[in-house]
Amino acid sequence: MRALWTAATGMKSQQLSIDLIANNMANVNTSGYKKQQMQFKDLLYANIRQNHLVEGQGSPVQLQMGHGVMPTSTARLFTQGNLEATDNPLDVAIDGEGFFVVEGPDGTPYYTRDGAFKLSVDGEESALVTSDGYFVMSEFDDLIIIGEGMSDLTISSGGAVTARNQDDEIEELGILKMSRFINPQGLEAKGQNLFAQTVASGEEIPMEGEERTSMVRQNYLETSNVQIVDEMVRMITAQRAYETSSRVIQTSDEMMGMANNLRR
Repeated sequence: MRALWTAATGMKSQQLSIDLIANNMANVNTSGYKKQQMQFKDLLYANIRQNHLVEGQGSPVQLQMGHGVMPTSTARLFTQGNLEATDNPLDVAIDGEGFFVVEGPDGTPYYTRDGAFKLSVDGEESALVTSDGYFVMSEFDDLIIIGEGMSDLTISSGGAVTARNQDDEIEELGILKMSRFINPQGLEAKGQNLFAQTVASGEEIPMEGEERTSMVRQNYLETSNVQIVDEMVRMITAQRAYETSSRVIQTSDEMMGMANNLRR
């Protein structure tokens, strides 16, 4: 019976959907996290009877039987999360599109919406880094270094990082590098709130000068865009679909049992 295998594909797909929902709900408090949604497509159809029309006569419809469903992709939604005040001068949030650019240990650029930056101290100087120690890059692909004795670190809405030096003068340390992509859904999630460029995402497009349409908000962090209520509704829907598919398997088994028990 086709129903056995068709229902099995439904159970497998809904299991993956539940796994994805679990990951979204687990990251509800992750700064800059962007939720994912599972997308499906139907499988091949068997043409039991083809439609045909000859001189206006015949069957205008066809008899087809589907073979179930399969997951096609996990779409990531880059909608804006809420901005939460932290009163920490090293916390910055992007109000709009784009990503901060950080440098991995091997020199590879990564992209993140998580602006919970830290200071990595090296002697008398310190550099602006992520929680994992990845250097935050400036527009000229340089590190943002806070010199000896500097204080009052300030980050403007345009991303300019300034501090007060020992001569009590305001000194610019660099401008936070920001980039965007034509297809951000093509980015590869690397964990640690980082994304990597792929062929599908296209080349990074630096957001500099007039190209920078997003604002940087100091003392704020962007929260996850996961909505618990929406995830709960999707979880209930997936659970019921899984349960219904399992009942189809039970029904198919009972029907086959009835056929096996037929007596003349």
